[in-house]
Amino acid sequence: MFNEGKTAQMAAYFLLLCGNRMPHLKLMKLLYLSDRKAMNEYGFPISGDKFVSMDYGPVLSTTLNLINGWIKPKDNGWESWVTDKENHHVALKDGITRDNLDELSEADIQIMDSVWNTFKNYNQWRIAEYTHTHCSEWKDPKGSLIPISYHEIFKALGKSNEEAQFLSERIEEESYIEDVFAQL
Repeated sequence: MFNEGKTAQMAAYFLLLCGNRMPHLKLMKLLYLSDRKAMNEYGFPISGDKFVSMDYGPVLSTTLNLINGWIKPKDNGWESWVTDKENHHVALKDGITRDNLDELSEADIQIMDSVWNTFKNYNQWRIAEYTHTHCSEWKDPKGSLIPISYHEIFKALGKSNEEAQFLSERIEEESYIEDVFAQL
């Protein structure tokens, strides 16, 4: 299940690492690659977001809608951590420090540090191109968008069909359980 606060803290962490401001396209790729790496290492994404293929590569669907202002953020959600997009860039809200990032586990931070260390010197176009050539779950949507299933990502990560199915179903079951408890 999508966790807006945790995803906003993921964004805040990357913004802290880069000096507080970056192109939203690069941020989106860092978030996607972090979720993908977490799925490979732990069997679960960090954000819980749904994924889609778009022209510039795979993205976190709800997170992109938040960045673009197309959906209303929750209280203490996205807008508490990240500024509105301006000139294709987002920035860290004033006063945010590493100590504020209480929803991220040490394992989450290690995943994001690994992604950051690999891609910190990439600009937004180079990292988008990387996802085109190294994330085989991405399909060119030709101006539209195509959903990416957890199963497709696990297969692209080299999991067997059976393992990909098992891991995908486990994520879906956990999301369902979280949804049920969230409604109580």
